[in-house]
Amino acid sequence: MTALRRLLRSRSGVAMTEFALGAPLVLMAGLWGTETANYALTSMKLGQVAVQVADNASRVGDLSTLQNRKVYESDINDVLYGAQLQAGGLKLFQYGRVIISSLQVRPAGGGGAGEQYIQWQRCRGAKPVNSSYGVENQNLANGIGPVGEEVLAQDDDAVIFVEVRYTYQPLVSERFVTNAEMSSIASFTVRDDRDISQLYQRDPAAPDPVQQCGAHSGQISVSSNGSMS
Repeated sequence: MTALRRLLRSRSGVAMTEFALGAPLVLMAGLWGTETANYALTSMKLGQVAVQVADNASRVGDLSTLQNRKVYESDINDVLYGAQLQAGGLKLFQYGRVIISSLQVRPAGGGGAGEQYIQWQRCRGAKPVNSSYGVENQNLANGIGPVGEEVLAQDDDAVIFVEVRYTYQPLVSERFVTNAEMSSIASFTVRDDRDISQLYQRDPAAPDPVQQCGAHSGQISVSSNGSMS
């Protein structure tokens, strides 16, 4: 009876009991907050990658004052490799895909003259998705982009439009993520006078890889001699 009274008066286990009851809730809130912060950070990185790719692709080309600047397949490869480096630990081309489209106006003398269309399109990434806005050589009546927010190219000019698609990789658990599919877009008008008729090969006898949208290749690797695959 005396031992029972001492047990009833004892308060030595109160803190431990409170901790045992509250710890799971605190831990759950902490993990959820961490996952939410990582999701937001990933979304920001994808947005930066889209802007970087569009900006860089709109700048590349020969530095010539005698003719319009030519753009080469190797230039686009360099731009995509830069995206892989900027994305860092996201493993962008393993879990995602980057799609670069050149929006132009069809020249006179052919079918559909004056129409907006995708003159060329290049893709990299193992994620099995296609562009949400059109494919190479497709006419686009209202330009390219989300409905009501399309961008248009001007005559004898081009707009570089970039889509980044990515499957979010949870830091803690997928149970905290409501939508694992992420995407971002960006566009820039090309800089300077550019030859927009095609993408060229620097050395046709030893052509650089072409990032065709029918392929779904993963991370870019660079050999000791600087070639990409």
